[in-house]
Amino acid sequence: MFTCNVESQAEIDAVAKAVGEARGPIHGLVHSIAFANYSEGMKPFHETNREDFLQAVNISAFSLVALARAFKPYFDEQAAVVTIGISTTRMAAENYGYMAPIKAALHSSVVFLAKSFSADTKIRFNAVCPGLLKTSASAGIPGYLDSYLYAEQATLRKQAVSTREVANAVAFLLSPRSSGINGQELVIDAGMGVNYFDKSIIEKMR
Repeated sequence: MFTCNVESQAEIDAVAKAVGEARGPIHGLVHSIAFANYSEGMKPFHETNREDFLQAVNISAFSLVALARAFKPYFDEQAAVVTIGISTTRMAAENYGYMAPIKAALHSSVVFLAKSFSADTKIRFNAVCPGLLKTSASAGIPGYLDSYLYAEQATLRKQAVSTREVANAVAFLLSPRSSGINGQELVIDAGMGVNYFDKSIIEKMR
């Protein structure tokens, strides 16, 4: 196990060197890092604290750029990098705070990294974008449970997305079987995004 504080470029460089020298060449990297400071509770978006927002961008989005750069010398020439996004950044959910704009920055970074790395490598960058999941991180989001239960009813199968399903998608994007996929977002939401007007949900609102 290697530890790294991604707010420190020195630690990022050190862990990349340690991992690369011990395990290189690196064939795949999964970026699954996010943080938001909700210590003052959930606020309207326009009242977001500047320091909290910039810290969240640094940890949750820029860390992908910094890690990719640091690991570049140790990557296999056809390595794959996968980050974990969210199914949509166009849904303004109050209880997700300011993290949707942060994830939008992460999604955009995937495209720009794919383009940038293509100049001298065949390394691919993609994002897996799941719907609402049961995770230890999500448990800290105020009001998340109600949103999760709604999302489950909004899926076509009436069953929430599992972490295993997300992991399977990540494994696929890391593998040579996905060699033609680069700079993309793969949404894993069990059809939720096409089913907001499901009859059974509308009937409950009467």
